[in-house]
Amino acid sequence: MNLQDNDFELFQLPLRQQLDLADLDQRWKTLQRQVHPDRFVAQGAAAQRVAMQWSVRINEAYQRLKDPLKRAAYLCELARVPVAAHSNTAMPADFLMQQMEWREALDDADDAGALQSLAGEVEQARRDALQQVTSAIDEQQDMPAAAALVRRMMFIQKFAQEVRQRQLQQQLQQG
Repeated sequence: MNLQDNDFELFQLPLRQQLDLADLDQRWKTLQRQVHPDRFVAQGAAAQRVAMQWSVRINEAYQRLKDPLKRAAYLCELARVPVAAHSNTAMPADFLMQQMEWREALDDADDAGALQSLAGEVEQARRDALQQVTSAIDEQQDMPAAAALVRRMMFIQKFAQEVRQRQLQQQLQQG
């Protein structure tokens, strides 16, 4: 293992968006067992500190790889096509219209059924966007398109969190 390896190299995985999460979990557990600081007690404090650094590095990589949105953004960065979500906010007109409709629906949602319906619609949009980004990365190797889709997914994920928050607030008011 090399600290300079990218996350996929560290876990000995192909550079792909589509991953077997059970396999990823198993690889993470194996790597963590190899570098657990308790295995290096006899070698002294310095060896334990290095093992701890490795443990942190492995955990950070695992968190990035197990989350589909973080993984897609990371793959874009590795291909030197940064997502640049803060500086590149351009979206297609149809998606901007969808955003406005969702915002209005959230503002107008006055019961649990309306919020649940909106949550379902947003979740379907998230799944569709994930499928599109997976295709752009794994099948088409179109990283600029993937980066644009990652920006879209970031919005969808943020909006889904707002919907969930609104659902929780409504539940607290009713309960």
